[in-house]
Amino acid sequence: MDFYAQLSDNDLLRMVNSGDKAAEEQLALRYARLVKICSRPFFLVGGDVEDLIQEGMLGLLSAIREFDLSMNTSFKTYAEICVKRRIYSAIKTASRKKHEPLNDMVSFDDVLSDESQSNAVSNAEVFRRTPEEQVLARESANEIFQTYSRSLSKFEAEILGLFLRGLSYSEIAEACGRPEKSVDNAVQRIRRKLARNLPQRHQR
Repeated sequence: MDFYAQLSDNDLLRMVNSGDKAAEEQLALRYARLVKICSRPFFLVGGDVEDLIQEGMLGLLSAIREFDLSMNTSFKTYAEICVKRRIYSAIKTASRKKHEPLNDMVSFDDVLSDESQSNAVSNAEVFRRTPEEQVLARESANEIFQTYSRSLSKFEAEILGLFLRGLSYSEIAEACGRPEKSVDNAVQRIRRKLARNLPQRHQR
């Protein structure tokens, strides 16, 4: 795998097109953090972060398999669009089933060995969501941090910044020198405050 890690995205994509599964796995690992970053703002409002990450990974795999090397854009840009669309679609589905979990999941291991259909949706469908989801769709993680961190304590603002960068609880705890339980408690407080502030923000 060290050999694959040294290759560029385009080199790996050419190998994927030739049926190289190891190249596909390397790209999936390379952009796993991107998936986490894309899913984190939505988790703050509601939903299970692992479900959203899994949906995002399916979007990433679709991007890997469908990217056209002749396109005048980078794979990273294309992958981010596919990941967000998949996550938006999952949120839209969950909104229709407010009392049900995101239970139509496919094992990531299974997907690596089997084709998965892209779940792309139109722009109109993407933005037919609740006010909270529409706000988050418009605002980047950085804008969310700048807007809502003012209502947080200094510690909570620090946790939010690290959380939106895609760090795990253990990584955040190590960076802050706090127990993981303290990080978890802070995230839950942030979610409650964000849930209260989002509707007010949307109505302005």
